[in-house]
Amino acid sequence: MRNANVSSRRYTSKENVMQTLATARISLTALLGTPVTDAQGQLRGRIKDIAVATGPEAGKVAGLVLKNRNGLFIVPAQEVMETPAGTLELRSVGSLTPLKDEGNYLFLQQDLVDRQIIDIHGRKVVRVNDVDLEWLGKGSAHLLRVAEVEVGLRGAFRRVFKGILPRATLESISRKFVAHGIPWHFVDVIEVDPARRVKLRIEHERLADMHPSELADILEDLAPAEREAVFGSLDEEVAAEALEEVEPKLQKALLEKLDEEKIADIVEEMDPGAAADLLAELSEEQSDAILEEMEPEERQEVEELLEFDEHSAAGCMTTDFVYLGTEATVAQAVQSLRTFDGDPETVTEVYILDDKRVLHGSIPLARLVMAQPESRLNVLAEPRVLSCPADMRQDDVAELFDKYNLHALPVVDAQGRMVGVVQSEQVISFLREKI
Repeated sequence: MRNANVSSRRYTSKENVMQTLATARISLTALLGTPVTDAQGQLRGRIKDIAVATGPEAGKVAGLVLKNRNGLFIVPAQEVMETPAGTLELRSVGSLTPLKDEGNYLFLQQDLVDRQIIDIHGRKVVRVNDVDLEWLGKGSAHLLRVAEVEVGLRGAFRRVFKGILPRATLESISRKFVAHGIPWHFVDVIEVDPARRVKLRIEHERLADMHPSELADILEDLAPAEREAVFGSLDEEVAAEALEEVEPKLQKALLEKLDEEKIADIVEEMDPGAAADLLAELSEEQSDAILEEMEPEERQEVEELLEFDEHSAAGCMTTDFVYLGTEATVAQAVQSLRTFDGDPETVTEVYILDDKRVLHGSIPLARLVMAQPESRLNVLAEPRVLSCPADMRQDDVAELFDKYNLHALPVVDAQGRMVGVVQSEQVISFLREKI
């Protein structure tokens, strides 16, 4: 047994070492299996895993999981110091407690390594090969934290040759590979819990900030279980936007685990034309069940669109557009734009309809912005507005877009009443399908 003075000097020395090791990197692979001793040098276990906090403390190491002949134990990260010999030492044996309740932890080896993650920064799905951690300097509440995840060959090499090559040799050779790390704050983790359910952990609301097409790409790259977890974590509006961007086969796969009420909530947030296309791909029984759960107004819009031939202008149009009466002013048009329920990014023109919904003109947004609030729309409107019949074939619609360089094309019925708008993105999607 050492006396108190010797013990005190030993800890002072270790703390000095910690200061020199401030922000030094170490890989999870290198840490696993590292012996942990007490102050007297007695082996207390070897590192089995690293427990990382979630929620507001995400990324901070909450504890080290040790394995010895008596089972698994966890010790708070701040109770462990690194020694000059490369081993780890406990400040107090009393801090070592049996691992009974796993709590709200993410275990790096168990839950993260070899799992798929979403790289929010790079907008892609990757697989984790290793994790880099940082030792923090004296005075920090947490002495170890996750710095980044390694998704390249460097991490893969470490894992494959751990135990085969000496630790120093392994680290030296691995450094010759180009690092491909993702900073922890750019990562959303798709974790498998003990019951083998998959769930998104950490700040999944960041997914809502992505462009729908980027989110669709991520969903396409994920395995089915992870895809279900990510899609299920989205609110209805974001889920609807993503759903509009994926292929029909994947749309069905994303919805198959949801009940009709949940699907209806998502479909109500979709563009009516896209919603009709989606329901047309489902069985009649499922489509009817979803329509039954929808609000009356949204249901009527979609049901009307389902009556049209999907290869016609009406089959690819949207019924979300901004229109006003023949005597309306610019100020009224601006107010209508502000209260528009559809996607404002798709609006390129405001349409003038009479009491019978007959089309009388259109005003480009650029012209509307430049006009005085009291100006009447019928004075600003294009004298001749191009439109197409609802039953026009999509090939012919595409030719009109090309010939007149259109952004949007009104669709009218046999009585000249406006029933919807074909937008350029629908035409682009149609042309892509033909390639």
